[in-house]
Amino acid sequence: MKADQKKSYTVIVADGSFPRHDIPLDYIRNAERIVCCDGSAENLIKGGYIPDAIVGDMDSLNDSIAGRFNDRIFKDEGQETNDLTKAVNWCTERGYMELVIVGATGKREDHTIGNISLLAEYVREVKVKMVTDTGLLMALSEGSVVSSFPGQQVSIFSIDPETEITSHGLKYPLENRKINNWWVATLNESFGDRFSLKFEEGRVIIYLKF
Repeated sequence: MKADQKKSYTVIVADGSFPRHDIPLDYIRNAERIVCCDGSAENLIKGGYIPDAIVGDMDSLNDSIAGRFNDRIFKDEGQETNDLTKAVNWCTERGYMELVIVGATGKREDHTIGNISLLAEYVREVKVKMVTDTGLLMALSEGSVVSSFPGQQVSIFSIDPETEITSHGLKYPLENRKINNWWVATLNESFGDRFSLKFEEGRVIIYLKF
């Protein structure tokens, strides 16, 4: 699995653990633009990258970076959304509709869970995926065919527990299965270069291990 080379996407760097794995770092290197949640700007700059925009309430931005990048700071003091959602909204308002989120996991577990769950909200508006140091997370709002490889570890989470899911191409098949807890459909495995999930309505998040 390699980062796209066409530079047609925007990377959003969240304020979790900054990536170390080559795959999320490749997404940063090859992005058309990089948008930082305010707290992530320092780590991005330390890593040798320059943000095109810094978005958030600026409560985590140090004065040195604020002064140096004053021309690309977009302050949003709203308290009804977190900085990641503010960054996503900033992108969609400007027509940047293909997003790759990195740095959204690690540090605090509550932030990690919250950030992952937000994929199910964002997928209604944009094409989005989250890339970590171990794998890729993406949300589905309808049945889909997912690219994979033989032996790839796959976990499936349902935001809407009444959704009935059927799978094809996984080692442990799902047949009209309701996933009513997070563990129920974890640690599955792909048989080939793709698998499919079928469901009529609802929102599903899948994790694909590198």
